[in-house]
Amino acid sequence: MSKRGFLHGTVFGVLCALASTMIWSGNFIIARGLNAMTPPVTLAFMRWTVACAAVSLFALPAIRRDWPVLRAHLGYMVVTSLLGVTVFNTLIYVGGRTTVAMNLALISTAFPIFIILLARLFLGEPITLRRVLGVALAVGGITTLVVRGDFMRLVNMTFAVGDMWMLFAAFLFAVYSILIRRKPPELGQTAFLGFTFYCGWLMIIPWMLWEQSSASWPAMNLPVVGSVLYIGLGASLVAYFTWNRAVALIGPSRAGFIYYCLPVFTGTWAWLLLGEPVTLLHAGTGVCILTGIYIATK
Repeated sequence: MSKRGFLHGTVFGVLCALASTMIWSGNFIIARGLNAMTPPVTLAFMRWTVACAAVSLFALPAIRRDWPVLRAHLGYMVVTSLLGVTVFNTLIYVGGRTTVAMNLALISTAFPIFIILLARLFLGEPITLRRVLGVALAVGGITTLVVRGDFMRLVNMTFAVGDMWMLFAAFLFAVYSILIRRKPPELGQTAFLGFTFYCGWLMIIPWMLWEQSSASWPAMNLPVVGSVLYIGLGASLVAYFTWNRAVALIGPSRAGFIYYCLPVFTGTWAWLLLGEPVTLLHAGTGVCILTGIYIATK
């Protein structure tokens, strides 16, 4: 590949990772509101039902074409679907019901750290001083933003069962991102995405039926329907496609660093949609996070 082509692929990969992170930031805002109205596994089931219906428009021909490759790597595909679709997102909704927003924001920063460690173990990617410095700047900026500059709040934090679920979810998504890097080269992106959606959705169904045995189906009013459409089409179909593309182009570690933009995008959405103020603290920590990402991924 020429230098120009390499740079073009890198820039496109960074843009894809930014797009995924921006969409997922909106997902967290919506999911937080839906948790009070929708059981977590049922919410995940509705999300992936919408995603599977949408991806069917173009994935079914690709799956038929690449079926020999899918069948040859069926174990890999099932594990990838289980981690990336069935369990990861569902645990976010489960964890969000029993822990507070501050804990969720802090725990989410573990995801890129897990990626760095796993990429070193399984892909041989080096842990350089630049990456360590970038992580330190990004985590420091996020922590300062979450505690609003008052680090004594960290001393008084309490932890719940949901924190462990969120930490486990962050680890699983890191494993999923590493697995994407091992995708068979002869398997097309569309077939890969469609199969993981279908397979992951099928594995959610027994979990959802078990939950519904002791819960009620949510009222399908306009806020619920609109939110499910957003997380089904945006946070699932579009974000997963761009994230998988980003990992293929720039690797899981660099894509993971860009994930640190999540609180920057979340704050922007909160300012635009909820009218929450943007202060000098937000600006300063945002610069710190972006500087850390730049240092780590340059």
